[in-house]
Amino acid sequence: MSTAYDQHLVPAVFKPYAVDLAARVVRHHPQFVLELAAGTGVLTRAMTGSLPGAEVTATDLNVAMVDVGSAKVPAATWRQADAMQLPFADASVDLVACQFGVMFFPDRQAAYAEVARVLRPGGHFLFNCWGPLATHDVEAEVIAALAEKFPDDPPNFLARVPHGYHDVDRVTADLTAAGFGGVQVETVELDCRANDAADLARGYCRGTPLRGEIESRGDLDAATHAVAVALERRFGPGPVVGRMAALVVSAHTPLEAQRRD
Repeated sequence: MSTAYDQHLVPAVFKPYAVDLAARVVRHHPQFVLELAAGTGVLTRAMTGSLPGAEVTATDLNVAMVDVGSAKVPAATWRQADAMQLPFADASVDLVACQFGVMFFPDRQAAYAEVARVLRPGGHFLFNCWGPLATHDVEAEVIAALAEKFPDDPPNFLARVPHGYHDVDRVTADLTAAGFGGVQVETVELDCRANDAADLARGYCRGTPLRGEIESRGDLDAATHAVAVALERRFGPGPVVGRMAALVVSAHTPLEAQRRD
């Protein structure tokens, strides 16, 4: 699954936002960066390439992702880690970054509190999360195609998890409850660009948890083909270009003087 994700989805869907997020990280000039839910390393690569001399530690809960990521981006230190229980000392990093991972945390306030714990006073937390499903042309079409293929019990992973955490007030409240201040949320619209519809269909149906949902309902090959046909019908043959939107969030821990008050 990690291979299909890396080959077909990372360049089209995740790299544009990784470039954007890495540029925001660089503005803070961190020396010690911790990345959560690093996947196969698209943000990791962007950060290590833009932060010469900085220490970047990339983590992911999934060992398979860590294996792929460590081979692709050896400039970072890689380790398996659970964002709910980070194996790092208090106040040990300058900045924590997370590319489309917070939606998967089972208790976001607890995870954010862990981030606040490992950050130094005044340290920054930067992450992004997808906007509503309707703002992502390709993924909305994938979900519609699967609903047509499995009308009695449509797979809904994309709507339920990746696009299930886009309320700005909720995001702000979760960060505030975990002790963060200076919360800023910006909606960033970028283009998803892929070689063709078949590539995207393989990426979504074989490289995400949709795979398990599809296999529990029917034939994976047939569903992948149905998604490819629907995407080509919507975007035409050849290269695919679709709009997508995400929230880009930044927050910081209190300064030392504020913590003493």
